[in-house]
Amino acid sequence: MSQMDPETSAAGEVPRVVGDPEGAGPAATGGAGADPAAGTGPDATEGAGTPGAPDAAAGGRGPLYADGGAGASAEPGGEDEYDHAPSSADLAEEDNMAASLLADLQRLQAEYVNYKKRVDRDRELIRTNAVSSVVEALLPVLDDIYFARQAGDLADGPFAAIADKLEETLGRFGIERVGEVGEEFDPNVHEALMHVEAEVPEGATDTTVVQVFQPGYRNGERLVRAARVSVADPA
Repeated sequence: MSQMDPETSAAGEVPRVVGDPEGAGPAATGGAGADPAAGTGPDATEGAGTPGAPDAAAGGRGPLYADGGAGASAEPGGEDEYDHAPSSADLAEEDNMAASLLADLQRLQAEYVNYKKRVDRDRELIRTNAVSSVVEALLPVLDDIYFARQAGDLADGPFAAIADKLEETLGRFGIERVGEVGEEFDPNVHEALMHVEAEVPEGATDTTVVQVFQPGYRNGERLVRAARVSVADPA
């Protein structure tokens, strides 16, 4: 506890508190007696300002929409500018863009459909040409088989079985033999080498094939070789 100095108190001087540091006091320490105007207030601290403001020294970005930036409502649950209905000009622009994109999509779809049709048609044409080329190479063999059957040499035996399998295999690829006796003459599949007077099958009303010199072959709608025949007219 601080004590008074008895020598000074008796003389009527101002007592000095023993134990207090010399020069101590509110004015010396700058504590509670300091001038309130000095070093206080919003201007005393640098960087103090509105919360959420960008820090220029740190290179920060402006407040986002979620943080109350541009477009956000100041009232909780209030309307934002982005919640407002779009204008007529915006709607017209979006409609034009949608129509343009739809037109592009339809054009691409049409191009794809045409491309697919063209590829399928070309694939079928390539297949038909390949099969027809094979048949053209086998025509001499097929002619020998035909005339051997006409002569009765392929009634039975191993060679007859081979011939049957060959013709059956060609049939699976769409190969068809044309030109038979009794058929009505068709210039699209028949080549008339002779026009004779001969008996025609009963009931025939038009020019008829009466003899086949060389059979023809057809691959689907494509004629590989016309049948060479002799024809006669009905009486």
